[in-house]
Amino acid sequence: MAEYTREPCPWRIVDDCGGAFAMGTIGGSVFQGIKGFRNAPSGISRRFYGSWSAIRQRAPMIGGSFAVWGGTFSTIDCALIQIRKKEDPWNSIISGAATGGILAVRSGTMTMLGSAVIGGTLLALIEGVAILMGRYSASAFAPQVMNQPSPNMSVNPFVQQSQA
Repeated sequence: MAEYTREPCPWRIVDDCGGAFAMGTIGGSVFQGIKGFRNAPSGISRRFYGSWSAIRQRAPMIGGSFAVWGGTFSTIDCALIQIRKKEDPWNSIISGAATGGILAVRSGTMTMLGSAVIGGTLLALIEGVAILMGRYSASAFAPQVMNQPSPNMSVNPFVQQSQA
């Protein structure tokens, strides 16, 4: 299933990197805001200040981590599209596994292997759900075939026509 609405490959990397940064920053802001609010000293003004402080300190780092993941994933995905000359779910699955392994390379071989398996499995699940949703939505919008009465059939199908 080709995605015709995406940018061409060199620009896709920048687009995915920016989108991942935005998603990580927004999600990190929500998570760090709640965490900072809960861990701050009592008093509503202190809690809001703790929340704001946690968001300022940690949300950009989380966004940056997401951007590195998105950029690495898109770079590998674009490389696979050029090497394999096709765009299919296997590119995403392999890219997820390779990204997980590359980003865990400093942690050792076993951690790298585990991260690659988790990355590949996660992307396989995402691609599987996307394929199922695509098939479901395609079948929902498929043209319905109406049963046309045959020319030798009477108006009422329960009444037998006489053979003359």
